[in-house]
Amino acid sequence: MQTVAPKDMLRIGTRASVLAMAQAHEARARLMAAHGLPEEAFVIEPITTTGDRIQDRPLSEAGGKGLFTKELEEALLDGRIDIAVHSSKDMPTILPDGLELSSFLPREDPRDTFIGRAAPTIEALPHGATVGSSSLRRQALIRRMRPDLKVIVYRGNVQTRLRKLDEGVAAGTILALAGLKRTGLEHIATDVMPLDKFPPAPGQGAICIESRSDDAATRAMVEAINHRPTAVALACERAFLAALDGSCRMPIAGHAVVDGDRLSFHGMILSVDGREAHEIVREGAASDAAQIGRNAGDTLRAKVGPGFFDGWG
Repeated sequence: MQTVAPKDMLRIGTRASVLAMAQAHEARARLMAAHGLPEEAFVIEPITTTGDRIQDRPLSEAGGKGLFTKELEEALLDGRIDIAVHSSKDMPTILPDGLELSSFLPREDPRDTFIGRAAPTIEALPHGATVGSSSLRRQALIRRMRPDLKVIVYRGNVQTRLRKLDEGVAAGTILALAGLKRTGLEHIATDVMPLDKFPPAPGQGAICIESRSDDAATRAMVEAINHRPTAVALACERAFLAALDGSCRMPIAGHAVVDGDRLSFHGMILSVDGREAHEIVREGAASDAAQIGRNAGDTLRAKVGPGFFDGWG
């Protein structure tokens, strides 16, 4: 059996959650297949992030997207790990100097799911029922669909959220279909939300790999597993988010689809209470992905005016 010296192992950093570990294992498996390497050529390093530790308040009050990436990026910069595997929707639009997103894995289904106890769908919930979610986007979309519902902050891993449902803390919650599929829990979904009515967060369903900009050998290694259609779609979605100065302090949805050399994009921004929503649809050449996303964001920002963003942190 081929042996690998510790100095030759690629160190993969990841959050320690069940889903994050599954994503790291997928990245490792793709790297093994692409380069004909054994499993022992890689070591997975679980790292607890600030976002994992904060469970008592909304992340929007604690600093936004970077809470799930800060410690991983610090480990990259000081050389403790060689790459970091992330959920793309957790990534800030501006990365620390010296780091880059060097690869995207093929995107899983980007839709959200409803897991209901009192009813199988949001539409069928009793009047005034409670729905739990930690995402401002999901909270706003729920309120847009059903203004009568009570929406509460609802954090924790999947198992914790399911336990809260069983304890009656909420009648239902929203989870990403991609995460359920990657952890073998797709069967717990009682409804899959349509993209037009419940658009996803930019980057939802896509795993990305972050590496050091000056590490050419590692970049070449991970670029071998880059899925170009996903990378192009994410370039559009992340440009849209950046144009809106997006973070998890804002209810923003965006989803791009690449078909050959063409790209279509649907974006939405909402007020926190869900009463006001503005949508935009754009199409164009896939080679113009970032420009399409940026223009869509700029157009929406100009349309709603600065007052729409007041109070979003």
